[in-house]
Amino acid sequence: MISHTLAQEVLAAALTRGGHFADLFLEDTTHHGMMLRGGKVETANTSRLHGAGVRVFAGDQFYYVYTNDTGREGLLRCARRAADAVSSSDRGAVTPPRKLALQDIHPVKAWPGDVEGAKAAAKLREASLAARAVSPEITQVTANYIAWDQNVAIFNTEGVAAEDRRVYTRLVCVAVASNGAENQTGYTAPGARMGFELFDLRVDPAKAGEHAARQAVTMLHAPECPAGVMPVVIENGFGGVIFHEACGHSLEATSVSKGMSEFCGKLGMQIAAPCVSAMDDGLLPNEWGSIAIDDEGTPAGNLVLIENGVLKNYLTDRYYGGRMNAPSTGSGRRQSYAFAPCARMRNTYIAAGQDCDEEMIATMGDGLYAAAMGGGSVNPTTGEFNFAVDEGYLVKGGKIAHPVRGASLIGRGAEVLQRIDRVGRHMRMAQGMCGSLSGSVPTNVGQPRIRVSSMTVGGK
Repeated sequence: MISHTLAQEVLAAALTRGGHFADLFLEDTTHHGMMLRGGKVETANTSRLHGAGVRVFAGDQFYYVYTNDTGREGLLRCARRAADAVSSSDRGAVTPPRKLALQDIHPVKAWPGDVEGAKAAAKLREASLAARAVSPEITQVTANYIAWDQNVAIFNTEGVAAEDRRVYTRLVCVAVASNGAENQTGYTAPGARMGFELFDLRVDPAKAGEHAARQAVTMLHAPECPAGVMPVVIENGFGGVIFHEACGHSLEATSVSKGMSEFCGKLGMQIAAPCVSAMDDGLLPNEWGSIAIDDEGTPAGNLVLIENGVLKNYLTDRYYGGRMNAPSTGSGRRQSYAFAPCARMRNTYIAAGQDCDEEMIATMGDGLYAAAMGGGSVNPTTGEFNFAVDEGYLVKGGKIAHPVRGASLIGRGAEVLQRIDRVGRHMRMAQGMCGSLSGSVPTNVGQPRIRVSSMTVGGK
């Protein structure tokens, strides 16, 4: 995207007033989107995001300046403005760039920019028609095609020079069921790090639309969930959002380095039941949260977070990890050049166990089966969370009795991890967008079916 000579010049300019480290991040991203509602295409757009950011480390602080002027003078101006914030006698040197060789494990067959609008619209119509065919109670269906092609280049004063191209494609389907007096919504949003071939290899639009519609209709006819403390079985896939939110964020250096995590100082300690192991893997082929390198130029890898209940690692980046005297785990991520990076999750999941899915429900007595999780809120400092259950079923005497709506799961991350008493054999992941200090980034959440022996369920 720029020459190594210019990158070296920009980095040198960033250190003119001191600082022991500097880096340069450049981005050129094209976004594609289409929305179909009521069987008609309402919007179709393409947009471009282009710019760069310069960061300087001085002492225990960093300074970040960004621009969309990526010509030579624009980049040098950006670097000088970052340097103007620094006043330090500690001045690092600029090591000549050495290109980092990356292995491409995310092959793309149909680039987003080559996809005809008619083809994208046809996939959205498949989803919409399938959803409406589920029931006359489906009153509205919205289907979205989302894709982007991100090209990045990263340089730093330690000689790193790396480039990466990241392609993402996703289908989002929302169905609304109504009986005239009230509405319920069903949702699904599968995606992957691949091009339009997503619809040939992984996602059937008709099945996605049908799934969203059936969820909406099921919840429309469900009675309110009773509240109380009870065993809870949480389904695989997006059920992993509880681990992501209630535990994963508390393992990021952003929280840990500030002493604002319930897991501070607990490396090597038992923080979960022995049946729980968890990973954060950046190298799963074509997976939504995978990265060859992070946005600081550090190669990604597979990080063991918890092994047999014991905390093994935190998620670290260069700055916040440095405050912990810990090397980067390749977790420094950002939404775009307009954000400085920080430690973020990638593909984060509870690993498969040895328990039978059916036995979990058969031996739980009375409780709740959370078939699909929704959004929620978490306090990383205390680990306290509150999550909505998008699709839930009451269990009576070890058998699924009937669907219930309005359920929520309430608890504390550290307590829930200790109360997991069953971990199933079939791990599955689901896609999401995770927000934090460095903006919104694509992440996978995942788990097998798990059982929590005791949990507070909010309801009516």
